[in-house]
Amino acid sequence: MTQGLRVALVCCAAVATAGSLLGCAEVQREDEITVYSARQEHLIKPIFERFSEETGISVRYVTDQAGPLMERLRAEGERTPADVLMTVDAGNLHQATVNGLLAPLESARLQERIPEHLRDPEGHWYGLSVRARPILYSTERVDPEELSTYEALADEKWEGRLCLRTSQMVYNQSLVAMLLYHLGTEQTTEVVEGWVANLATAPFSNDTAVLEAIAAGQCDVGITNTYYLGRILADKPDFPVTVFWPNQEDRGAHVNVSGAGITRHANNPEQAQQLLEWLVGDEAQQQFAALNREYPVVEELEPDSIVAEWGTFKADTINVSEAGRLQREASMLMDRAGYR
Repeated sequence: MTQGLRVALVCCAAVATAGSLLGCAEVQREDEITVYSARQEHLIKPIFERFSEETGISVRYVTDQAGPLMERLRAEGERTPADVLMTVDAGNLHQATVNGLLAPLESARLQERIPEHLRDPEGHWYGLSVRARPILYSTERVDPEELSTYEALADEKWEGRLCLRTSQMVYNQSLVAMLLYHLGTEQTTEVVEGWVANLATAPFSNDTAVLEAIAAGQCDVGITNTYYLGRILADKPDFPVTVFWPNQEDRGAHVNVSGAGITRHANNPEQAQQLLEWLVGDEAQQQFAALNREYPVVEELEPDSIVAEWGTFKADTINVSEAGRLQREASMLMDRAGYR
């Protein structure tokens, strides 16, 4: 928790009456906004500091996982100090929307800069960076000519060669949700069951562990977000794992977003909108994406140099909000298929 927000909470406590804590809206100034962020501090602090330098609007922030932040917003209701919710994965953003935590925003600048499939159709949230989740493979044991689609990883030739992250992670739930959208329940079930049959070991708790298992020879292929590989390559440029872009002959590789929306009970919505619009400027976009080695959401901008080495790719352009809409169904399907 930042010093500024801690002071604000103390002020709120000082004016509490009859054991009821008054909302921080009563002590928040018009030249500051509060962000609840599921992105880690080191990924947002430099951005917010630059925004404040340019606009004079100070940014206070709280960082936590998406679930606790959304629960906090629900509990605080009209008394929340939060003006912006920033989180990762369209599934989380969709949940925030259906739970009434975000206010719709119509912004010509955001609509112009952000592709339609990377923002909520009704403007409750907007993508700020792109997170690709392709196939990753060993450069020592796999010929990329062997690879083609996510579905093909269910083929028998990959038996004992596949590593995956746990199905409990929202990233995999969104991936399977998009398979459901494109393939339907029956075919998606066959694919997920095939993945499970081909696992070299039990699913891992995080994407980094998947990549390390591939490098160590525990498995040959996996599915992870690319920025995990980018982080490793920054320290170990000879790490023997690289990217394969699947489904390039049909719908394209699965992508998701980190994004943000203005909270339903924002105290300073105009300043919050100013932050979101500033974040899609060229300089902010490149810095915002480069800090975590993601892709800029503004299509014409170049990614970080490590990211650029993986080449260009065709991305699935179905609106990522579908991942949120189908996420519960996807989670149940994975459970029935034995994917834990």
